[in-house]
Amino acid sequence: MANATMDARSARRMRGFTLIEVLVALSIMALMALLTWQGIDGMTRAQEATRRYTDDVLALQAGLGQWRADLDAMMVWPAPEPTPPGSIVNRSISWNGSTLRITRLAAGDTGGGLRVVAWTRRAGSGQWLRWQSPPLQTIQTWQAAWEGAARWGETASLQGSASGGAAETVIAGALDWQLHYFRNNAWTNPLSSASEGTQTETAAPDGIRLMITLSPGQALAGPLVVDWVRPTFGGES
Repeated sequence: MANATMDARSARRMRGFTLIEVLVALSIMALMALLTWQGIDGMTRAQEATRRYTDDVLALQAGLGQWRADLDAMMVWPAPEPTPPGSIVNRSISWNGSTLRITRLAAGDTGGGLRVVAWTRRAGSGQWLRWQSPPLQTIQTWQAAWEGAARWGETASLQGSASGGAAETVIAGALDWQLHYFRNNAWTNPLSSASEGTQTETAAPDGIRLMITLSPGQALAGPLVVDWVRPTFGGES
């Protein structure tokens, strides 16, 4: 009788898990694995979103820093007297309502010289772009770059490394952009007066107000206003 009892106990110990117990254990492990994967995926998505946000902010900050640097280094040429017919009077800056061209000192470039830079917005993709020429040493190369910047503003085709050493950079997405000039102690639209054509302005403005609407879907979106004031404004003797 005692032997029969011991055999029954041994059989119960050796029978293992039932199918239901195995399925329950597998279900619990699958649920734990799913929760763990969702947590890891959520952290990965958060890190990616943070990285994109940071990249967008840094790119915009760098672009606005370059905007100010271009204006700070603007080369101001006095208008010739008398002005030859058909000549470009203001060779420092020109705004036609869609493209801004600037002649700036090529600071830091070997041999010095000038550069022509241009800013515009591509109508199709809405990208705010910057273009720059290689360093220029002669009035002929400057004239060619000045005209080349105007043509680029009309087409605004992404070229990367264009012929002749010119280059283009995408700054940010923008729905629109406008400029106001600060002259005679007032902010005005450079194109608001028929007497102020973009090619006949005789002096660089004392300040420029950039009004740009950044496209949605970026780290920063909506209207943005950036004022620049000529470093020597108010300091002339």
